[in-house]
Amino acid sequence: MAARPPGGPGPASGPADPSDSSGAPAPVRPSAGAEESVLRRTGRPLADWFAALDAWGAARCTHTETARHLTGEHGLPGWWAQHITVAYQQARGLRAPGQRADGRFSASASKTVAAPAERVFAAFADPDLRGAWLPDAELAVRTATAPTSFRADWTADGTLVAAYLTAQAPDRTRVGLQHEKLADSAAAARMKTYWRQRLAALKELLER
Repeated sequence: MAARPPGGPGPASGPADPSDSSGAPAPVRPSAGAEESVLRRTGRPLADWFAALDAWGAARCTHTETARHLTGEHGLPGWWAQHITVAYQQARGLRAPGQRADGRFSASASKTVAAPAERVFAAFADPDLRGAWLPDAELAVRTATAPTSFRADWTADGTLVAAYLTAQAPDRTRVGLQHEKLADSAAAARMKTYWRQRLAALKELLER
């Protein structure tokens, strides 16, 4: 039986919100992989960056202000400034995992499919093909750029779905999917599970 898309962020259908009783997110330590990549790319461990941001007063600043400080004062490229800012805010309990700078949440999923990018794109853009692996989901397409990207409104709650397709070989395509503007961490967790299931169904459909 096909999985039905979850509805809005109901009180009992998702995991508990990772916030403490005060409403602030629980601090989250960076993963070992994140630690290694920051050290390799910037020449400094995250602990050093966090200490520098503490001394500067980043705990009282917005995401944008902190990222701009890292770019302007420390010369970090924009992507790494954003990456370190997110890691810092999560480690200091200023941002929950999956939470974006505007306070909303996002959920992501990815899958590599043994099919050409054009065929995978068609499975998103063509309503009949889409219904075969994504039943019961009402989408209002915003943009569909063959064969690389697809963006649509999730009409049930006004959130946004974006899929990005990368051809890794003539018959192999990586699908990266982002569901944005979710209300809370429970909704993000539910949608992450949902999209993992749906991308697995997409893979099965196209690899038959």
